[in-house]
Amino acid sequence: MSKFSLDDLAAVIAKRAAASAETSYTKSLLDAGPARAAKKMGEEAVETVIAATQGERQALVNESADLLYHLLVVLQARGVALGEVLAELERRTSRSGHEEKASRKS
Repeated sequence: MSKFSLDDLAAVIAKRAAASAETSYTKSLLDAGPARAAKKMGEEAVETVIAATQGERQALVNESADLLYHLLVVLQARGVALGEVLAELERRTSRSGHEEKASRKS
């Protein structure tokens, strides 16, 4: 199992945000603005769903990696720290999924 974490990836993205757009795909996405990064994340989400339904394990691994990367780029573009998302997940897992979902309706 890899020791590489989402925190590691978020740190790489933050570092590349300071790079040149000519040398960094991450920087070019960030320079294009949050809407462009979000559009790319949406494309990757669709590709992940397709890979999941087609049942090819490696395709699902690859598309999931693309999706996580692009999600973290969107968070970077909007100034949202991964830690904030993880804290929200932690808060939500303190009760059952059914209870948590019901609480969002009110």
